[in-house]
Amino acid sequence: MNTPIIRTLHELRAKTTKWRQERRVIDVVPTMGALHEGHLSLVEAARRECDRVIVTCFVNPRQFNSPEDYRKYPRTEVADAALLAPFGVDAFFVPDGEEVYPAEHSTVVSVSGITAPLEGAHRPGHFDGVATVVTLLFNMTQPDRAYFGEKDWQQLQLVRRLVADLKLPLDIVGCPTVRSDDGLALSSRNQLLSSDARARAAALPLALERAANSISGGAPVEKVLARARADLAESGFAEIEYFEPRDSETLGPPRPGKAQRLLAAAWLDGVRLIDNVSLSPDLPSATGKAAS
Repeated sequence: MNTPIIRTLHELRAKTTKWRQERRVIDVVPTMGALHEGHLSLVEAARRECDRVIVTCFVNPRQFNSPEDYRKYPRTEVADAALLAPFGVDAFFVPDGEEVYPAEHSTVVSVSGITAPLEGAHRPGHFDGVATVVTLLFNMTQPDRAYFGEKDWQQLQLVRRLVADLKLPLDIVGCPTVRSDDGLALSSRNQLLSSDARARAAALPLALERAANSISGGAPVEKVLARARADLAESGFAEIEYFEPRDSETLGPPRPGKAQRLLAAAWLDGVRLIDNVSLSPDLPSATGKAAS
């Protein structure tokens, strides 16, 4: 079965309007392409739960902090369409830059608070680019539900906040992170790692798992975080931007009795990797050296 590729809003709206008239439930899986099993798990979940599935593919220039990073991002449209074929995706929406951001486009969507720490502190403007393109894609696809992976935890909470604040008529579904056999979270950026770096990259999820277990066991948070950073440095990570617990929902400092998340971002072989794991809500509220 071929995956129908749609490149214009006019073509897409012709389909979504018909589906709406037929009272079909529409789900969307927003991606930047270079699809892997993590993306496909979102597509599979959407396929199970709705009548029509749209997968979007747009490498959004406004969420990149480096033109070089944007240029290097993998683009594999033909392979992506082939991967989607077995799932019976109803539309693979692949707009170009002009379709999403015409020359006169001048609106930026910004979500405050939740975007300030972690990724927001290290990637200025990144989340404005994410919030803007997500809002555009929701308006273009007009879905009932949208599916996002938990690997980009802060992004997932941003999207939930955006939808709630703007009263958008759709549900956001978070799906578990899909990992390789060695624990590394699947990511399109993993393709950019050398074979040696790819082998060493498994140190990141291992450090997160060990730290989460130690903190859950009552070990001093500061010492656990320092040990994890040292282990990553020993494994060849050049820079650890953050490795710290946060409130799962607000991304602020952990609150007693509230769900927590241990999140990390670190550089290996010139590639920036992020990951996160859950922490018990009953842990103490110490945060180590949390970014503001």
